Amino acid sequence: QAQLEESGGGLVQAGGSLRLSCVGSGRTFSSLIMGWFRQAPGKEREFVAAISWSGGITDFADSVKGRFTISRDNAKNTVYLQMNSLKPEDTAVYYCAARQAKVGSTKYDYWGQGTQVTVSS
Repeated sequence: QAQLEESGGGLVQAGGSLRLSCVGSGRTFSSLIMGWFRQAPGKEREFVAAISWSGGITDFADSVKGRFTISRDNAKNTVYLQMNSLKPEDTAVYYCAARQAKVGSTKYDYWGQGTQVTVSS
């Protein structure tokens, strides 16, 4: 059964950095688009970043552009989210997700359990 597992979350002061990792198992994720989402308390889950299967195309939410980067290592079935200049409003549970590239669809098929990121002011 295909699974995604996030790690790297924690408590950091504002202005600090964290790197999240997401390891896939149960199938090869190298052909899939990988994404990161987050959900803060009382808010809906929101898109953070995504990366194409080759790593050549990336996309970011406006709120994290210039601060976050996304990368992947297909040999390790792993995707990373480097978060710099963290702000208290980045506090959330961060989820890794994966989907196939389908015309007209952005539905993610696989989801991890999430990792908590807390940024103190």
